Amino acid sequence: MVELAGIIILGILAQWVAWKFKIPAILPLILIGLLVGPIAAEFLSEDGAKWIEPIWNGKKGLFPGEGLFYFVSLAISIILFEGGLTLKRSEIRNVGPVITKLITLGAGVTFFGGAVLAYYLFGLTWDLCFLFSGLIIVTGPTVITPILRNIPLKRDVSTVLKWEGILIDPIGALVAVLVFEFIFVGGEVGFTKTALVEFGKIVLFGTTFGFTFAHALVFAINRKFIPHYLLNVVSLSVVLLVFVESEIFAHESGLLAVVVMGMVVGNSKLDNIKELLYFKESLSVLLISILFILLAANINYEDLLLLYRWETAALFFALAFIIRPIAVFLSSSNSKLKINEKLFISWVGPRGIVAAGIASLFGSKLSAEHVVGAEYITPLVFMVVLGTVLLNATTARLFARISGVFLTKSEGIIIIGASKVSQLIAQYLSDNGRHVVLVDSNQNNVQKAEALGIEAYTENIYSDNLTDNVELNDVGYLLALTGNADINRYAVEKFGKQFGENGSFRLASKKELEGREISPQNGLFTLSDDFNNLMKVVEEFPEIHEAAIKDVEDYNKLLENIKSNKAQIPLFLKTRKGEIHIIPSIDYQIENEIDSNSKIVYLGSKVN
Repeated sequence: MVELAGIIILGILAQWVAWKFKIPAILPLILIGLLVGPIAAEFLSEDGAKWIEPIWNGKKGLFPGEGLFYFVSLAISIILFEGGLTLKRSEIRNVGPVITKLITLGAGVTFFGGAVLAYYLFGLTWDLCFLFSGLIIVTGPTVITPILRNIPLKRDVSTVLKWEGILIDPIGALVAVLVFEFIFVGGEVGFTKTALVEFGKIVLFGTTFGFTFAHALVFAINRKFIPHYLLNVVSLSVVLLVFVESEIFAHESGLLAVVVMGMVVGNSKLDNIKELLYFKESLSVLLISILFILLAANINYEDLLLLYRWETAALFFALAFIIRPIAVFLSSSNSKLKINEKLFISWVGPRGIVAAGIASLFGSKLSAEHVVGAEYITPLVFMVVLGTVLLNATTARLFARISGVFLTKSEGIIIIGASKVSQLIAQYLSDNGRHVVLVDSNQNNVQKAEALGIEAYTENIYSDNLTDNVELNDVGYLLALTGNADINRYAVEKFGKQFGENGSFRLASKKELEGREISPQNGLFTLSDDFNNLMKVVEEFPEIHEAAIKDVEDYNKLLENIKSNKAQIPLFLKTRKGEIHIIPSIDYQIENEIDSNSKIVYLGSKVN
């Protein structure tokens, strides 16, 4: 009981430390696991026992037999399902081919390159070398997301890394399973046929179970067959059911099934998708906290000593600085990604929970069968996991600046409120090349926005989920356009620092407008129009127009005319370079940009 409670307490403490110092949680989690496991047994315990013993050894231990690895498998299935929920088809419009190549061609480069390195540096047999390289193919969402969350990047770069991290997990697991089966078959000639059959079964049952159960779950939720208070636990049980059933029909197809299920559910019109995400995210945090401590604690000190040689450093260096860049540059050839973006993607390739979990499982099984060299598998994989996470957690932000992918000025715009006004403004901004995101707690508004092709989230601004969204890293402007003045004020106060580095603006209430209580630097879009005025104009004239201006004098004159017309509301200044500036933010420096090619953008009836 003490051990189990200790794992949970230490795990959550590690998560807090990771949040405080803006590092991936896997780093403190593994260090804690090593401390209470092999390090405690060697240096801190009088009887030579680990403080936390994951597997029952006849005297103590949390899991009997293979119970630990069953728990690991089920936990990974939930983590990957939650990752699949976050994958949106709209994100990969520009980088879909790059992602596809990374999880195929790039994975192949890592698979063969890693095996060659392990063979010549550690002298392992070829089958063990390929098992090792199959395990290190995977990067994971549990380590990628915390790194990306703290670095403002272009959307294409963060999208590539996020999608690769989630999709590569089941592929790496599949490759490792095939190699593992090969070792047990003994490399016989009949293996090729067996491998192809197994591969076909994994793909067939994994995709079929994932796709079918995803649609069934969405149908049941939307038809209200599941009461609201059971929604999350029923969804959890369905995920576990899909994983187990798929595993029964085809061993190791469960991971693919849950990823497919998560992707289908995440891209479906599901009324409760956000609530489902919140629950799964909280559960994933808890499971990750427990898993990494357990798996690290399960390593023995003797296994760590196997790595105390120069070949270990050489292997890590070659994987991180030679194999990974080759895989990325081959996968991104003929793409829209620039050289500096490819370099950054090459730099960020941390391994995660799937690699660590399956390595522990296969390493233990092969060691039990007395396979020569099997004792190297688990510590080598953990070395790659810990080393890549440490490298990326400490240098990714710096390297982003050095390589030039760090966004010095975030041009994205987040709009709080997805009313018809917001939709119209967002559509105009999107058409003019700006990344725009609408946020609203009203799912009906969000669905209408998405139907127009606008990126929108169903979100409660009183929660902290917006601050954790990787896709909002390029946002530098905040517009609060709801009909509630308190919400608008709260949004600017809470999110202004993170999302409004270039400007935070809000609609004022009628009372604020009458009393001139709002600063011109924060008011939208004039100091005479509130939400009701905007809605009235949009209902009568749902159009956005551009009016050309010649100079500053012409601009001031036209702006005053628009402000005095109750059927027109000024929105932006569009400069000759195509830059769009919010009207209240204009000062003399921007006025200097005005010439015959500039335009005033306004809402409502057309200027005569």
